[in-house]
Amino acid sequence: MTGVAQPTPEQVRAAADVLKSAIDDHLAAVEARQGESDPAVFAAYDALAAAAEAYDELLYDAYDEVTPFEVPSSGEEAEYEGPTNPEAVTVLIRRDYVIKDLITLVEHARRADAEAGENEPAVSPRDTGADSASSAVAVLFDVYDPDEIAQRADELGLEPGDSTLWVSAIEPTEPGEWLDAPFEDADPRSIIYRFETSTAYEDDLEALERDLH
Repeated sequence: MTGVAQPTPEQVRAAADVLKSAIDDHLAAVEARQGESDPAVFAAYDALAAAAEAYDELLYDAYDEVTPFEVPSSGEEAEYEGPTNPEAVTVLIRRDYVIKDLITLVEHARRADAEAGENEPAVSPRDTGADSASSAVAVLFDVYDPDEIAQRADELGLEPGDSTLWVSAIEPTEPGEWLDAPFEDADPRSIIYRFETSTAYEDDLEALERDLH
């Protein structure tokens, strides 16, 4: 490219070394994973993605060559069009679970129901009894905080699936204004921060690591 200094072979080699180190660090984080949502694994993933992108760009600029792998992404993200200084933000979270062990799920729900004791509200989804998947899930989410359920999913008989978190800029609202349709106004163009987890990313990274070794 005219007027732009080309990367030196030393810079390309240094980027390759950083990528190799990032692969080792990511593998070490995966091997030492503490739970399904270990922040160390996410941090290592981000570092690996950045190192791979940097190496790919330098390799192309220096040698007009590309790498045989591509860091997985969640697709095309809409460009942020919200205000620089929003007056309010909203947090939208989706977490999917597969009912992995119905017996364990029901047993934990019954135990949680019994432990709740006198703290039972006047009207509760537990009134139907925790004898089916739907009623057991209702009991658990009535008793436990959603973050606790995410941390204890395997113990409760649930298998975590994909999850996503959106932090979006919004206009201030009046109490109760959006409760009838809480997700109706979700707009990707207003996202300030987005974080996702998916086993699909891990599968792609494992394939990438195999190709590099």
